[in-house]
Amino acid sequence: MEKAQSPNDLPKFIFSIIAILLMIAACFWVLKPFILGFLWAGMVVIATWPLFKKIESKLWHKKWLASIAMTLLHEFRNLQKRSINLKTRKNQGVHILSGYPCIKDIYKTFLQVSSLRYSGLALSEVSPSPLSHDTVSRWLKSRCFRPKDLWRLVEPSIDKKSPCVLIADDTLIAKTRSKKIEMVHYQYSGNEHDVIAGIGLVNLLWHDLTKVESIPINYRIYDKDSDGKTKNTHFSEMLTLAKKRGIMPEAVVMDAWYSSLDNLKSIRSHGWIWVTTLRKNRIVNHNKQLNKLDISEEGTSIHLRGYGWVTVFKFTAKNGRIDYIVTNKENPTRQYVQSIMDARWSVEVYHREVKQNCGIERCQARTSRAQRNHIFLAISAWFEQHKRRISEKITLYQQNWDVIKSAITEQIRVLLAYPN
Repeated sequence: MEKAQSPNDLPKFIFSIIAILLMIAACFWVLKPFILGFLWAGMVVIATWPLFKKIESKLWHKKWLASIAMTLLHEFRNLQKRSINLKTRKNQGVHILSGYPCIKDIYKTFLQVSSLRYSGLALSEVSPSPLSHDTVSRWLKSRCFRPKDLWRLVEPSIDKKSPCVLIADDTLIAKTRSKKIEMVHYQYSGNEHDVIAGIGLVNLLWHDLTKVESIPINYRIYDKDSDGKTKNTHFSEMLTLAKKRGIMPEAVVMDAWYSSLDNLKSIRSHGWIWVTTLRKNRIVNHNKQLNKLDISEEGTSIHLRGYGWVTVFKFTAKNGRIDYIVTNKENPTRQYVQSIMDARWSVEVYHREVKQNCGIERCQARTSRAQRNHIFLAISAWFEQHKRRISEKITLYQQNWDVIKSAITEQIRVLLAYPN
């Protein structure tokens, strides 16, 4: 007598089939990365089987000895190929250092001459020596360039006996389309007049008052998450280090961002003069706002709360903006203050040039180490361009144009010769 079929048997059967199919699909998904490997291994076995049998016959028909011999032969061939590649690359001018091509000069020169693209891929396409994009990326992450390396680079160009001023300012390396890059924070951008994503860079420039030229001697990357330091802390540390290096400026000049009492007292402790702008609502003379004072053309002595007596000058720009310039120098003249503030403009020019001509904003590497290295190399590239500007009297923009104008001329000639 047949057993009556349960009404639940059909759903159970269907779910069993679905479970089996899911298991088959899961197994295929797990094995999928290895399928090509299995096929390639099979091809290698078939191709080398005659050689394996021949070696086996020479080794007393011992399969395990033949397997060891085949493995050693394979490794020997790989070592031989790597040795040939290293010799070839060395002959072509790419030196080997710590497992990676030493491409510092190539990378820096690339930033110096390129005016459109600054990526590792672009460098690999134009490098005079064979250089892959991955090699550039690995090298950029493996190096460890620091601000002290910039000082070693520029020190021979610094005349410590020449009258100079130190200029401090910060800029934002915009990363508005890069949400996964380390060290990126939302900060205020003077160019955009808004808060945007980017990497904060605090710079210290040495400005020769005789030759009227500015050179970056130190920089710091603002990343409070990694070192806990504010921009003011970086500013104070760079001034202290500048004094240890033997730089004796006639004045330190900065904008209102760095005019805190701690910074002003720090500069005074070094025995230096400072010149800065103060915000119009700064409290002076015990209880008055700065913009409420009647300031004479030749300057007015005021008491800066928490600091002491200083001299303030009022400058009105053509667009109506009013700047309050303050200094701790005794009996300063308006002409002196004006000359110091004119020198400060060179840091704005530097920020524009290092962004437009050296691609300091254009690195898309995600790690902080790679970004730090790129920033150093971009500043180094600017310095190389600056040296040529001084020696050959060629602007940075003319240097970039000289690089591409011959290629443009040749392309025009080709298109005119073959218009269709």
